[in-house]
Amino acid sequence: MKTEPQVGKSAAGSPRYRRVLLKLSGESFGPPDGFGLEFPTIGYIASEIARVQQSGVEVAVVVGGGNILRGSEAERAGMDRATADYMGMLATVINALALRDALEKEGTQTRVQTAISMQEIAEPFIRGRALRHLEKGRVVIFAAGTGNPYFTTDTPAVLRALEVGAEAILMGKRVGGIFDSDPVVNADAALLTDLTYKQVLERDLKVMDATAVALCKDYGIPIHVFNLLESGNIDRVVRGDEIGSVVH
Repeated sequence: MKTEPQVGKSAAGSPRYRRVLLKLSGESFGPPDGFGLEFPTIGYIASEIARVQQSGVEVAVVVGGGNILRGSEAERAGMDRATADYMGMLATVINALALRDALEKEGTQTRVQTAISMQEIAEPFIRGRALRHLEKGRVVIFAAGTGNPYFTTDTPAVLRALEVGAEAILMGKRVGGIFDSDPVVNADAALLTDLTYKQVLERDLKVMDATAVALCKDYGIPIHVFNLLESGNIDRVVRGDEIGSVVH
């Protein structure tokens, strides 16, 4: 019988979750209005992850590559979609290596695993090895999606979370959670703090792609969406503070 993770507040001093997967968009690694790598921001993200890892919580990370290349946009420009998606996977590896470097500077042991073999710079994804790294207190960064085109990084994030037994998916954003409309263009957008998977799918709220949300629904894994740019928020979510939005 499947036991679903609890999303209520944890006991004082104890984390709500023992193992989590943090999903970071590629845009988190770049400047707000452009492409590329913004190294002070990557350093800040690394320090936030290190704080959680040092508290005893096991952390896996999936990174996107949208700050370097988006497969869908390259396709609209005339590129073959599969080729564009493979290029996007390589972009996620660049971000993963940048994050690993920043985490190591924080004193946090880190491993990068990729779905595409590139043994000179990263390990191949091997589930048992990833689990062992997490058990040893290392942050594991998963890159290159699943190695297959035609997927966003949302679905690989859920797949990796399930494979390593993460109890929740944490989605760090530049906004404070899930809104009923785009808060960047609508100042009156309302924050939706508590949602079901069905509501997200029916209202097409763009939390993550529909395949990923359906997988979370099937396996009862909660999704927490919060403002990554507010210091301490990853730790607050892990410890049970009611911030941002939760889908369960």
